[in-house]
Amino acid sequence: MTMNDLETRGMVLLGCGKMGSAMLAGWLAEGLPPTSVFVIDPHPSDRLVNTGVHLHDDLPGRPALVLVAVKPQMMGAALPVLAGFGGGDTLFVSVAAGTPISAFEAVLGAETPIVRAMPNTPAAVGRGITAIIGNAHAGAGDLDLAEELLRAVGQVVRLETESQMDAVTAVSGSGPAYVFHLIETLAAAGVAEGLPAELSMALAKATVAGAGALADQAPEDPTQLRVNVTSPGGTTQAALEVLMNERDGFPALLKRAVAAAADRSRELAK
Repeated sequence: MTMNDLETRGMVLLGCGKMGSAMLAGWLAEGLPPTSVFVIDPHPSDRLVNTGVHLHDDLPGRPALVLVAVKPQMMGAALPVLAGFGGGDTLFVSVAAGTPISAFEAVLGAETPIVRAMPNTPAAVGRGITAIIGNAHAGAGDLDLAEELLRAVGQVVRLETESQMDAVTAVSGSGPAYVFHLIETLAAAGVAEGLPAELSMALAKATVAGAGALADQAPEDPTQLRVNVTSPGGTTQAALEVLMNERDGFPALLKRAVAAAADRSRELAK
């Protein structure tokens, strides 16, 4: 399966909310003809209408790919509409959180090529990271195509087993919320030390964003970057002695938080 197949046979996008819209914008920017895309969404935005994609038109008879981007609670009603494309050479790619491959195989048939993906919310600004895993009928070309499509919103990594998806969910899927909360609490701590709220929030947001960009681009790993900015006996060391406390600092706290998210992911997939 290749991008040429998408252009000639068409692709179906089931759901075009924030994640679906971000991906669609990336594909169109990279040259995918809008006439090759068929969108199924009950409430299309004006922006979507103006892209030139097909909206609720007759679907292609044998699309190359169906990308499922609806919320998990809507899956039961939405997916059976496309069940007729299962069992053949149409590739299904799902970015629906918490929905295992087995749930798709139950509706589409076990012989359907399926790729499960877990993106995260920075995809909205092209800085996401997505983990993918395919079922037994998803070949190398299917995974390559899924990766090429998902690179439109950021980096892509491949998993060895689907069981790793719960840990991915806990680290990168839910992870942006941990960082947003860090910004909130860092800004609140600045206010407690006498800074105006607006100034403290600006400092906190820029610091986290800048440190993340540096960690992403610097040749050193985060451990070395931390060492680089920690002068012995200085202010940073004083703070890190609190944050790195093995009993109630970041190491213990984040381990518990990620474990709780992974456990909940496993529960929701049952």
